[in-house]
Amino acid sequence: MNEKTKGREGGYNCVVCIKQVPDTKKVTGEAMKADGTINRAALPAIFNPEDRNALEAALRVKEQYGGTVTAIAMGLPAACAILREALMCGADKAYLVTDRKAAGSDTLATSYILSCAVRKFNPDLVFCGRQAIDGDTAQTGPQIAEKLDFAAITYLEDIEMDGDYAIATRDIGTGVEKDRVKLPALFTVTEKFGELRPYEVRRVMKYKKAKAPVENGGVALEGDFAIGQLSCDDIGAEADRCGFAGSPTNVNKIVSVVLAGGDYKEVAATDEGIGGLVSELIADHTIG
Repeated sequence: MNEKTKGREGGYNCVVCIKQVPDTKKVTGEAMKADGTINRAALPAIFNPEDRNALEAALRVKEQYGGTVTAIAMGLPAACAILREALMCGADKAYLVTDRKAAGSDTLATSYILSCAVRKFNPDLVFCGRQAIDGDTAQTGPQIAEKLDFAAITYLEDIEMDGDYAIATRDIGTGVEKDRVKLPALFTVTEKFGELRPYEVRRVMKYKKAKAPVENGGVALEGDFAIGQLSCDDIGAEADRCGFAGSPTNVNKIVSVVLAGGDYKEVAATDEGIGGLVSELIADHTIG
């Protein structure tokens, strides 16, 4: 039996959550605002690397078993750039969740807002990157699953479908584990799953100018306005659980740490050499 016949009639409804993030390799002293939020204007914005792997996972399920892929991003209108990329790679629909009420959301508020958005599409499978490089918390995906009451499979490396079940191969640090999980389910994906496929030329021509209109009632349109736009009200999100109001996390500061070489002392690999080093460390109160 080939992989295609292990699926189910009609395929699978896949939703992938993606994020536009500041390039943390270029962090400077201007990377943080006084209110503890990231100064995104001070850093170039990129497609979060592991979200690219999550998109590839969703596209692979669609390619092998049939169905659809819907990409959702939460952020400012500039985040349409990564939604365009998702469409160019093969996503069927793309939606931007953008609202002033969502400003300043931490992982708790973000996962709540995204869970409300994902619920609208009644997915079989939800894919998220393991973590975003601007926070590195790895919390948002599992929190979305908890709010949706979906099973959560983390560190995904490979996936196969078997009717109403997914067979997931996941990294457990000392090896891999295979889990059979009933749908609907959420998966967080690592770089080990594989790189995102290149753009399709015909889709580049179709979506290169894609953007979200000011309002479209949550409907993904065609042509230049091929990206749907959703507000917190559109997805039924409660205002007191969004943005600063729903975010208990406070960031104290962001620091760019540069490790540089300095003076060193060579220690002989003998009992006398090690003993002398320990004595020096005790004398200057580094240890002891």
